Amino acid sequence: MDAPKLVDIEQVSDGWIKKYVLTYQMPNGSMHPYEVASRKSLDDYRALLERNAAGLPPKGADAVCIVARTPDDTLLMIREFRYPLNSWCIAFPAGLVDEDESLFTCADRELREETGYGVVEGTDVRPLPQAGYSSTGMSDETVQVVFVEAEKVADAHPEPNELIDVFELPIADVRTFLDENQLPIGTRAQLILESFAQG
Repeated sequence: MDAPKLVDIEQVSDGWIKKYVLTYQMPNGSMHPYEVASRKSLDDYRALLERNAAGLPPKGADAVCIVARTPDDTLLMIREFRYPLNSWCIAFPAGLVDEDESLFTCADRELREETGYGVVEGTDVRPLPQAGYSSTGMSDETVQVVFVEAEKVADAHPEPNELIDVFELPIADVRTFLDENQLPIGTRAQLILESFAQG
């Protein structure tokens, strides 16, 4: 099957999240503009698109989603106010990966900042085989899901604009939680919780 050919990338807005318009030549010869969002600079975004077209794997994840299990057989969850939705949302702790930061360091740092929990000393960070894309129809953001053991180590210290309520969800109660929850929840969190509900 013939794929469209990327012929132009135009950056139309800047900021923490940038907007690009990609122009593709379709197999029938027509031109098709497509709007996307990215945190990457124009050069970095162009390099990513070239890597993808060449069939090369991503260089690393943009963010990490931390599925933390406590010694009490609970999952560490958060209710976080998400501005794009104007609502509190259910999620696993997560955050952006710093340049040259290991998954262990990132997961431990984000847990400590957002929740006051930390990765248990001497345990491993178990990632899924590859980072997944958040929304392939809109953005290039990749998220690496990692499974860790965590315990309370200190008080949380999120950024001033991060409004986070931390709670532990007993694994035995996940099914009831999913059935009764009324707050917005991302697909990734739903699928992970569903896997725990299935046992």
